[in-house]
Amino acid sequence: MSQGDGDWALDLSHVAKTYRGGVQALRGIEMRVKRGEVFGLLGPNGAGKSTLIKILMTVIRPSRCQGTMLGRRVGDQGTLARVGYLPEHHRFPDYLTARQLLHYVGAMGKIERKDRVGRIGELLEMVDMTDWADKKLGSFSKGMRQRVGLAQALINNPDLVLLDEPTDGVDPVGRRDIRNIVTRLKNEGKTVFLNSHLLSELEMVCERVAILLRGEVRLQGTMSELIDRRAGYRIRLVPEDDMAAARATVGTVVQGGVELVNRELVLKTADAREVQPAIDALRRQGFTISHCWVHKPTLEDLFLEAVVDPETGEPMHVGAARKVRAG
Repeated sequence: MSQGDGDWALDLSHVAKTYRGGVQALRGIEMRVKRGEVFGLLGPNGAGKSTLIKILMTVIRPSRCQGTMLGRRVGDQGTLARVGYLPEHHRFPDYLTARQLLHYVGAMGKIERKDRVGRIGELLEMVDMTDWADKKLGSFSKGMRQRVGLAQALINNPDLVLLDEPTDGVDPVGRRDIRNIVTRLKNEGKTVFLNSHLLSELEMVCERVAILLRGEVRLQGTMSELIDRRAGYRIRLVPEDDMAAARATVGTVVQGGVELVNRELVLKTADAREVQPAIDALRRQGFTISHCWVHKPTLEDLFLEAVVDPETGEPMHVGAARKVRAG
């Protein structure tokens, strides 16, 4: 690629993890995340998303890992001080208050107390927990714990923020607030790397995404790259028309091919000029067009496409872990 090393917050290659017994969690991840962007890693439960983040945070030792994080090799201790991390299943001591937790995390990050005081107030306000600042965590709902968890991930004013399922257990208002916080972090020039199995959440905030399945990246790119290349016109006829005959008619005049899906003719082009011959041909043969529009797939559509076995056309088993075959 043409970008220099300094343009990448994450530049990963050959990231693999095999557990005892030959169970492969990651099978050679190749991934690049630009500085200052919101990057989404999506996949089903068990796809290896959390394993990748834990390798970046040195919680798990990889079987193999090449690449850099914020310009330094993955695992560099000095670099980790510039990273904020929200684990998926975090457990904070119930006897601490929200304010005490943030002081504790900040102190572990060697942030001076005088600097922590103002920072903690700002973060509690950002996550809408000011009124609960001096309440014990044991009294918090899961959504409230998630808000405080996000605040602790930002206590060190990080350059890179790793969020593992940040909206898990959060109500719709809380999910909206977290999306707004992610947008704010991006506007401040920070890089946000988040993973989730909630596709709609990623679609609203991410500029680039990667789909992880069975420990491998199946798709990766900008939202527009992934969606626009799969966009195409759809033509719907009146119920009385013979759809098989209509498909045959269109197939004689279009280059990219045509499919019949739910009584709709699906053309593999989003170019209006290329669809005109199809419309003309249908009219000449007496077919009646009721609707004609450009269809763009959603992130869910892309995900469902990624999990289909290209040979059989059947959905693959989505879990990441599988044993290495001998021989």
